Amino acid sequence: MDLNNIVIVLDHPDESRNIGAACRAMANNDIKDLRIVGNKADYDLDHIHVLAIHAGYIFDKARFYNSIKEATADCVICAGTTRRRGKKRGKLFLPEEFAKKAGETAGKVGVIFGNERTGLTDEQLDECNIGVTIPSSDDFGSLNLSHAVQIMSYHLFRESLKSKNKKVAGVTPIHLKRLDETVQNISNNLEKVGFFKMPGREDMEAFWRNILSRAALSESEAKYLEKTFSKISGLAGKNKEIDDKEGK
Repeated sequence: MDLNNIVIVLDHPDESRNIGAACRAMANNDIKDLRIVGNKADYDLDHIHVLAIHAGYIFDKARFYNSIKEATADCVICAGTTRRRGKKRGKLFLPEEFAKKAGETAGKVGVIFGNERTGLTDEQLDECNIGVTIPSSDDFGSLNLSHAVQIMSYHLFRESLKSKNKKVAGVTPIHLKRLDETVQNISNNLEKVGFFKMPGREDMEAFWRNILSRAALSESEAKYLEKTFSKISGLAGKNKEIDDKEGK
């Protein structure tokens, strides 16, 4: 695993000191790519650097975005950390299970952490394609943001040590922005053949996005899928023209 491909995303963190402590946790584990969904002007630089100690450079190089989707557009995996399961979410990985999956993946892997008070909402989790949960006490299960970052970063670091001399087999999966283009292609072609006579396009897109992200499509596979659905809609259009001419 190349730790340069690991992206830590903090979604609207409340407390500047927690950001600083998260930077220190990242540096402890050789992870340097920090992205924040929010406004840089909302945070106190002095408080961040006090808690970051010698890892303040991670915040200084951090990039800011308007949404999780935007922050992880170049990732092939977007993993949301959560204690609860979304209504359409599949298995929640344990940190060590997720680290192993990340180690087997070529391309960037985003790990998303929610706001300290609310965590990630269901809507925010829907922007992720994997869920990860850190087991903790039923009596007091809420983790400090920086502690959660430390636990996830540590497991990724440990996995990188195991896989240092291993090469990831296969091809590089397409990133999530490119995956959305394939999902849109499928939906547009399904719409052309009258598939969405009733509302349901949004759910169908979520279905395809979920399946295809787990499949880790290569660029050639994505193009083949797009070509297939374009051909289906084209043939359906020709058949309709023939039926119209014959008065069917």
